[in-house]
Amino acid sequence: MHRARPVWERVRRAARREDGMSTAEYAVGTIAAVAFSTALYKVVSSDIVSSGLSSVIGKALNATF
Repeated sequence: MHRARPVWERVRRAARREDGMSTAEYAVGTIAAVAFSTALYKVVSSDIVSSGLSSVIGKALNATF
């Protein structure tokens, strides 16, 4: 039990040193999500993809059951 205490103290101290990392990680994640959504919007709103999606949706709505 005596040896486990110093290990626990080191773990606790290491966890305290990383308290400020959460905000930076959220900021990087948010920037990455915005960049990905912008790229996805550009692809989906292009003429080729837009006409392809319209064609697929039109065929699906006009299908007979």
